Amino acid sequence: MDKSALRNAATIIVIRDRLTNPAVLMGQRGSSAAFMPDKFVFPGGAIDPNDGLVPMAADLSEPTQSRLNEDSDLTATTIIAAAIRELWEETGQIIGTKGDWRDAPQGWRGFAAAGYLPDPSGLEFVFRAVTPEGRPRRFDARFLLVDAERLATDPDDFSGAEDELRHLQWVPLDQARSFDLPFITEVVLAEIAKNLHNAGAPALVPFFRNDDEAHLVTRLGGKSPLDQ
Repeated sequence: MDKSALRNAATIIVIRDRLTNPAVLMGQRGSSAAFMPDKFVFPGGAIDPNDGLVPMAADLSEPTQSRLNEDSDLTATTIIAAAIRELWEETGQIIGTKGDWRDAPQGWRGFAAAGYLPDPSGLEFVFRAVTPEGRPRRFDARFLLVDAERLATDPDDFSGAEDELRHLQWVPLDQARSFDLPFITEVVLAEIAKNLHNAGAPALVPFFRNDDEAHLVTRLGGKSPLDQ
């Protein structure tokens, strides 16, 4: 596999106490990681072929489904499944409904063994970004937002997490700028902060293309989006 080739990816943003003391679930990538070493990021990663084989406990809501299907060679269900799987692998947190699931594909067996079916209810498509050319890893990433109330697991228990992310924690939005964040993560957090009091899907889904970064940095005058 050419790991520098553009790959489809899904990222999930879990938000807690959004109307009182909003915080998002993040972790720190390892120092030896080829992509964004040492940065604090949301759970997420490349979409696997087996994500398209996963049964869902409920139908996707609109407009999430139609928006994810737009300009994509993957089904909306596949993208949502990848986001739920990445959250499970990297944090041990489950978005699912109790159910018996036999013959789960590779990558999903631990999730199924826990006794859950993935449940897309409440996930909203809020952002899309393409990694600029020249990076060692490039992703066409869809960002999904979900409220922590949708978690089937204890939101403070990360004992089931794999070791890809360190220092898993709930980062208060008003303290996020003190963390070492990728620029695109700052942009996404600024969008979330702007829409905290707007229920449901955003009116539009921002698409940060790989040729937009220079323009956006110039427009921001070198400031962090979180300072706006």
